Amino acid sequence: MRPLIPIVSAFTVAHSITLIASAYHLAPQFLWFPPLIETLIATSVFYMALENIVVVQPRGRWIITFLFGLVHGFGFSFGLEHTLQFAGSHLLTSLLSFNVGVELGQLLVLAVLVPLLNIVFRYIVAERMGTIILSVIVAHTAWHWMTERFDVLRQFPWPAFTAAGLASGLRWLMVVVAIAAAAWLLTLVTQKRAKPAAGEPAE
Repeated sequence: MRPLIPIVSAFTVAHSITLIASAYHLAPQFLWFPPLIETLIATSVFYMALENIVVVQPRGRWIITFLFGLVHGFGFSFGLEHTLQFAGSHLLTSLLSFNVGVELGQLLVLAVLVPLLNIVFRYIVAERMGTIILSVIVAHTAWHWMTERFDVLRQFPWPAFTAAGLASGLRWLMVVVAIAAAAWLLTLVTQKRAKPAAGEPAE
């Protein structure tokens, strides 16, 4: 459970950022944007399943999860856009409460699934083989989901480049760059702390 908690928390923090931004009308309001996000969500699921198959011990997964969480936050906003009006003047409190609930729900699912998978991998199938089998099933489903959403996305014309659209795109690009830089610095600090000091035995 311990290695999974930072990954789950990174996802929650990331989707909180884009969900709150969408609630305050900072997200793009184009018709092609929801199909694009749905396509990217399916792509993220397909990528993670594919990585499980190809990479034995993936590193830095929390960073990838954080980036995908930014995309999933927009997806949450589409599902909540008709209910946010009931938050009244407590919009931020309601959003934070929703995100805390998502975090607790994810941890609860892990608390149930991790012991169950440990039993399966110990007595039924080897862990590596079980991981590949489950990932293939997920990848197959995500591939069909991705192609279906992409077919919908293709029906929309390419967006026209306007000054307002370019300014909005630059703002989001600056946010993504700042987040990526912070994640990179955090990774460096984490790796530095993980290395034993000179003359100290490695744990």
